[in-house]
Amino acid sequence: LPLSDYAKDKKCKRFLQEFYTEDDNGKKVFKYGTQLVALAHREQVSLFVELDDVAEEDPELVESICENAKRYTGLFADAVHELLPEYKERDVVAKDSLDVYIEHRLMMEQRGRDPADTRDPRNQYPPELMRRFELYFKPPSTSKPKVVRDIRAESIGHLVTVRGIVTRATEVKPMMAVATYTCDQCGAETYQPIQSPSFMPLIMCPSQECVTNKSGGRLYLQTRGSKFVKFQELRIQEHSDQVPVGNIPRSMTIYARGENTRLAQPGDHVIAWFTTLNSILSGLLSETYLESHCITLMNKTEDDVLGNQELTDEELRSITGEGFYEKLAGSIAPEIYGHEDVKKALLLLLVGGVQQAPKGMKIRGNINVCLMGDPGVAKSQLLSYIDRLAPRSQYTTGRGSSGVGLTAAVMRDPLTGEMTLEGGALVLADLGICCIDEFDKMADADRTAIHEVMEQQTISIAKAGIMTSLNARCSILAAANPAYGRYNPRKSIEQNIQLPAALLSRFDLLWLIQDKPDADADLRLAQHITYVHQHSRQPPTHFTPIDMKLMRRYIGLCKTRQPVVPESLADYITAAYVEMRKEARVSKDTTFTSARTLLSILRLSTALARLRMMDTVEKEDVNEAMRLMEMSKDSLQADKSSTTRTQRPADVIFSLVRELATEGVVGRGGAGGLVRMAEAEQRCVSRGFTPAQFQEALEEYEELNVWQVNQARTRITFV
Repeated sequence: LPLSDYAKDKKCKRFLQEFYTEDDNGKKVFKYGTQLVALAHREQVSLFVELDDVAEEDPELVESICENAKRYTGLFADAVHELLPEYKERDVVAKDSLDVYIEHRLMMEQRGRDPADTRDPRNQYPPELMRRFELYFKPPSTSKPKVVRDIRAESIGHLVTVRGIVTRATEVKPMMAVATYTCDQCGAETYQPIQSPSFMPLIMCPSQECVTNKSGGRLYLQTRGSKFVKFQELRIQEHSDQVPVGNIPRSMTIYARGENTRLAQPGDHVIAWFTTLNSILSGLLSETYLESHCITLMNKTEDDVLGNQELTDEELRSITGEGFYEKLAGSIAPEIYGHEDVKKALLLLLVGGVQQAPKGMKIRGNINVCLMGDPGVAKSQLLSYIDRLAPRSQYTTGRGSSGVGLTAAVMRDPLTGEMTLEGGALVLADLGICCIDEFDKMADADRTAIHEVMEQQTISIAKAGIMTSLNARCSILAAANPAYGRYNPRKSIEQNIQLPAALLSRFDLLWLIQDKPDADADLRLAQHITYVHQHSRQPPTHFTPIDMKLMRRYIGLCKTRQPVVPESLADYITAAYVEMRKEARVSKDTTFTSARTLLSILRLSTALARLRMMDTVEKEDVNEAMRLMEMSKDSLQADKSSTTRTQRPADVIFSLVRELATEGVVGRGGAGGLVRMAEAEQRCVSRGFTPAQFQEALEEYEELNVWQVNQARTRITFV
């Protein structure tokens, strides 16, 4: 080593040997000493040197590492290589072919050595061949992420932090780290360490015997004696909010090796710590690429690590208080006035139901929602907010998306020349949410790509000799405008939205948001909009909206639950579904009530149980799921605007209770019908009425002497 490198090497050794932290009892814990023991015993592969720890010992050394990362990676690796024999407490039993190869070569070397030669026979082998560990640096907590377009000439060789979205990830393949050659004349072995994805193989033997005899021995590559490491190429692209006006997003190539592979998938938002290097492309041009040291998955909008923080008891209490369901729903886009039930549906879409996977079959748990309505009812704003709130999501529009852009495109890999698949929006939104705005503007040929995703949760590809099935386990949140500018209640849903019935039936909830003139509602809406416009925040309400970060963490916690439907509720759910089918036969509305409706109720019920952090679904969950289903159907009824003037809620509730008495759902007594209060209230709530409306109707018809209620208020008897 040169003198300067020798001094630095001593610093590196001293840091690894002497750095310690103190535990709760005040006992010294040698952080890197324990890791060196694990490396020596092959229990660990990667050693991460945290630069925050180095800064405590030597702040100048951190600066040197950040400015010349490649050199200090080698120095720290040399230090670890020299220290490992001291930390080896037992012989390593597990040996692979490379271990056997090196051991055999060392034995042969030892036999033919001069006894007076005291040099270590290992020194003639390249250190990369002998090392069985990988060394990486972890960034200091003070490092700020850079934008991809800010990586310029001054960043070459430096350690930089970059934040972006992974757009492409190749297969993990073995990459040659040390090439071993054998001479066909003298039999000598030659080693060539390789640092880049491409290299020029050696041809002529450089051994002393071949040079002296001028025999011109040729070298042949021996793959069994060579060393390979895992290699993966990633493509990282900057976020849309980091792109200047009028520009397109920049992207860069990442080379991940060893244990840094398979850490990110296309569509993941990452913050990564890299060494910036240059490679020759062709002729006089060169390309800047990044060598990964540390890759961490991030949330989409905030600078916090994905799933890194647990919820404290105080935070849980602030969320799960009284009326927490309404509070959580109200915290979705609080700047948008009204749409309480729509926001509840979007909350359940974020949480999702439980996926069932019996043998040979899969029943999806993701909830699909379609928002339809007149222009200017904040459909796109709701989609945009959900896109920001969900940890993993993709936002696209109908006219701006092709079928290939939604599913997958066949690309030629520039590194290997093979045909590979590059995932579209639905694949990138796997295990997340795909928001599709202007759903009705999509071409029919492109829309057919969504059919399979919405029910089977896969995308089948058969093109360019590639036949495969890609996962697209995402929820679809679509927004569509009516075909005639505004919704025409005299026409059916298919005529208004111009979407096929096969696609509409795949949505669990279809919401129609109409812009109806109403003096009181219009006044409140106008006051709300002007307040938001003046103060850039929502008006003060009776509750404080939950912070987006806290809400995202709570939803992540809810998703860990796997609630089940108990046996006691099975009959109740089936009876409710049969009742819905019976009504659908005589109803004039154009909505669909099929077996998919029953699955939708189960999905919504399990999502509500998840929201309450319960392991079993309760009756209230089923009632609320049916209420949301009924409210979404009511919003689609063409004659709703004309019937609401003549039929009051009390009249409809009376009709429901009378049906209950005459049908004999509950046991009847005497000449007049006898109805249980709980059953009647449950029937009315499942049809979209509130308990308060039920009580008002009960008192009104009791005063009219149509029915009588017993003193305990448990039974209704028709007079």
